[in-house]
Amino acid sequence: MLTEIRIYFEGDKALKPGFDQFLRELKETAKRQRCDFRLISANSGAEACGDFGRALRTRREAWNILLIDSECPDDGNLSKSLCEKHGWDKSRAESIFWMVEMMESWFHAHKEAVEKFYGQGFRRNVLKANTNVEEIPKADLKDGLQKATKDTSKGAYLDNKTTHGPKLLTLIDPGRVRKAAPNCERLFTELLKRLE
Repeated sequence: MLTEIRIYFEGDKALKPGFDQFLRELKETAKRQRCDFRLISANSGAEACGDFGRALRTRREAWNILLIDSECPDDGNLSKSLCEKHGWDKSRAESIFWMVEMMESWFHAHKEAVEKFYGQGFRRNVLKANTNVEEIPKADLKDGLQKATKDTSKGAYLDNKTTHGPKLLTLIDPGRVRKAAPNCERLFTELLKRLE
């Protein structure tokens, strides 16, 4: 029986409340199953990988999960390649989940929530309309968010990422993100399956 889930995520610790809200269905399901659910932040993908690698050795009783930006398109081998790079057993690939190409792709899945947060001056039309947000290149994600938000009273997203990111995570609908981001869907599906 699963007694603890530890998710090592890439991002400033200020994102923790946002991820906590975004992943609330998983957290509540874990609680009902008497399984501890912990989110552990790491400033960079490399730091998150280091924390995850240590947890594989020291927290063997837990299901240790890595959640990081891919920084590139998903070629289907992201997790396998990461395991090879770090010398992790290939079975660990099942515990690695991706935000493709970066967390901000999730915001594109629920543009209405982003627009509501920024209000007047928000330029929604500059955001890519792709229904699979994981196909939007990182440069376009960043450029679109910057252009869409630069004339708002809250200021441009990239200039305020550590304060705006957590708030946006609490506002976007996980269901919409799951439909638009296959790797996010995999995260929810796999965790819910293990918690049954």
